[in-house]
Amino acid sequence: MNYFLVAIVAYLLGSVSFAVIVSRLFGLPDPRTYGSNNPGATNVLRSGNKLAAALTLLGDALKGWLAVALASRAAPILGLGEVHIAIAALFVFLGHLFPAFYQFKGGKGVATALGVLLALDWRVGVGAAVLWLVIFGLTRTSSLAALVATAVTPIAAYFFRGADFATGVILLIALLVIWRHKENIARLLSGNEKEIAKSKSSQ
Repeated sequence: MNYFLVAIVAYLLGSVSFAVIVSRLFGLPDPRTYGSNNPGATNVLRSGNKLAAALTLLGDALKGWLAVALASRAAPILGLGEVHIAIAALFVFLGHLFPAFYQFKGGKGVATALGVLLALDWRVGVGAAVLWLVIFGLTRTSSLAALVATAVTPIAAYFFRGADFATGVILLIALLVIWRHKENIARLLSGNEKEIAKSKSSQ
């Protein structure tokens, strides 16, 4: 029963779309109607509002962190274990990808995955964030930075944690992030993926 409860609470928390909420608060268009049609921070940035994009990034990362942190804090009280905490990590991420409040059409999960990683193992999360910043700084391409950082996270998790249940969840999350970027991958391979600076200047 505890597994189901943890999964449901985490999923509902993940279903909150900060891209949509923040855009409404700032009077911006729905991010699902322009650019990549993705309700995420990068697409909100295409509106030209950097603050809205930053708040979207923060909110999406925070909900990922919060779900895992709450499960961790509740563990001794409710008799939860490491598997429960990892389930919270997985289902808050799934909530972002397939939100119940938005017809199951969510974002690509990069920010939420980062929040999850920081809560599960800060070493993996910080490493992923630093790698994203380095790749983005070199290429100005958000999707490439996300893909490279995501691909490395399961390896880092195995290095720091070994082959535990959480590492398996991190691997699954990484695979889902990559899958959600399949269109970006196709554009990267064809040389048609836009850099952030170019996308902003074309608005």
